[in-house]
Amino acid sequence: MPTSAPTDMRAGTTYPLDAALPPKVLVGGNTVWSRYRQYPVFSLPWLRGRSLLFAIVLALFALVAGFGMGLSTRDYEVGVLSGGHLFVAFMLMATAGPALATWVRYRRWPATRERRAVVLAVLVGIAISFAVDQWASGYVEREVVTAMQEAGQRVSGKPDLSGFERGLALAVNLAVLLVIYGLFGGGLALRAYFSEQRRWEQERHQVEVARLRRLKHDSDLRLGALQAQVEPHFLFNTLASVRALVRQDPLQAEQTLDALVDYLRATIPRLRNGDAGSAGLESTLGQQLDLCAAYLEVMRLRMGGRLVYRIDAEPALRGRAYPPLLLITLVENAIKHGIEPKRGGGEVVVSARVADGMLDVEVRDDGVGLRPGIGSGVGLENVREQLRARYGGRAALRLQAAPGGGTVAGIRIPAAEAA
Repeated sequence: MPTSAPTDMRAGTTYPLDAALPPKVLVGGNTVWSRYRQYPVFSLPWLRGRSLLFAIVLALFALVAGFGMGLSTRDYEVGVLSGGHLFVAFMLMATAGPALATWVRYRRWPATRERRAVVLAVLVGIAISFAVDQWASGYVEREVVTAMQEAGQRVSGKPDLSGFERGLALAVNLAVLLVIYGLFGGGLALRAYFSEQRRWEQERHQVEVARLRRLKHDSDLRLGALQAQVEPHFLFNTLASVRALVRQDPLQAEQTLDALVDYLRATIPRLRNGDAGSAGLESTLGQQLDLCAAYLEVMRLRMGGRLVYRIDAEPALRGRAYPPLLLITLVENAIKHGIEPKRGGGEVVVSARVADGMLDVEVRDDGVGLRPGIGSGVGLENVREQLRARYGGRAALRLQAAPGGGTVAGIRIPAAEAA
């Protein structure tokens, strides 16, 4: 029988049939007699363990019943044969439905089809069990009656019942048999089969939530490390520019230092307000726009007026929640890859708007445009990773050529989550 894994169409997940269930999915299986319940219901390990347990119990029952029949009829051969028939009948009652359901689970059918087929398999097993039980019971009754008659023992006849009494007795007998066959022949296992799939889906969901929480925590820690530092290259170059301007243009040197101080104030001290791995790293769009403006002002002064920039966002949007240190990466890329390599002046425009339920913030420059290799760097990959960790597939980073030259980079996040 080929091995496979059942598929839950709602979640698109699978779990192996021949491996033990995770502890949170497992119900029972803590004793020697119930270890088979460590495996998925209607799997081969489960079927083997359950069949062995039933075989031991039913063998003892058949042995006692056969001995009693042999003793009552004074014919131990009849007792052995009757006990054997009872053992076979009861084993079929206990295993026919589960065995068919096990065969179904290994067919690799879609979840809905599998569940219907498992229910049908158990019902077919119950029908087979009923037929075998009738055959075995008839055989035992005939052999016992014949043996008792040959031994000269009196065999009591069936009570004389009215039609209503016979019908009522038959209905009660059928109801009792249905309950016995249903529970003994796989009804309880069928209930465990459906509850197991629900527990597995719940466990899968909990594991996924825990994984996303770990990713977000790790992401926040990395953001904390980024927020606690200023890129040495940028800082050293700015200080070198100030040193050169001190004698040539003291006023511009002072303005550059003021802009650098504003940038550092926007970047570093926020860690003092909270834990670097949690709430302390939350920010608003306004704070991130101010950080970008401080950076652009430093670069404007450093570049001697070559740079022009503009921040375009409605005041109502500034209070919205926004991931820290993502937007500044796009602005840095616009300067480094767009404006600095360009001869003459350049412009950077940072704008924000809400459209189609998304908060769209973009950085547009009129620099040299997209070149091979741009877009696959560590900085942009970190932005993509942060967006995945925070929003899953509900957010996106885009990078494209701007009409008329330059580059447009944008981040789209759900507006509802930024409210």
